[in-house]
Amino acid sequence: MIQGVSVKQLKVIPDDRGRLMEIFRVSDNNIQPAQVYMTTAYEGVVKDKHAFHMHNLQTDNMCCIKGKMKIVIVDTREDSPTKGEINEFVLGDENFGIVTIPPKVLHAFKSLKGESVVINVINQEYSHQDPDEIRVDNKYYDWDKEEKL
Repeated sequence: MIQGVSVKQLKVIPDDRGRLMEIFRVSDNNIQPAQVYMTTAYEGVVKDKHAFHMHNLQTDNMCCIKGKMKIVIVDTREDSPTKGEINEFVLGDENFGIVTIPPKVLHAFKSLKGESVVINVINQEYSHQDPDEIRVDNKYYDWDKEEKL
């Protein structure tokens, strides 16, 4: 696994009224959350197919709460012992988890089932005036290969 990346499996607790799932606890991580947002992707859509993105300062903690998504992470950090490594994670229905992605690690995701809903807990507020986001052309991953659900 890429250095600094972690995956925590999440437990769903069902009862006769519905389901409960704890997604994020401050005590489980070394960051203090500053913002939580939701994003979605329609089935078959990659955010962003032609590019990956990374952050200089931001740590992402992503959880697919509806649908199913594949998140792909690429380590291009020069000083990393896992430089060049690519990790794939399929999360969502039947496999709930939260993936922590450290700064300077490229990432993108694809919805594999329906409109996938992703919650992301980040360690700093997004700045519309000076976004901490770097896009890099996709030369790392073939998003068109057949997916197994």
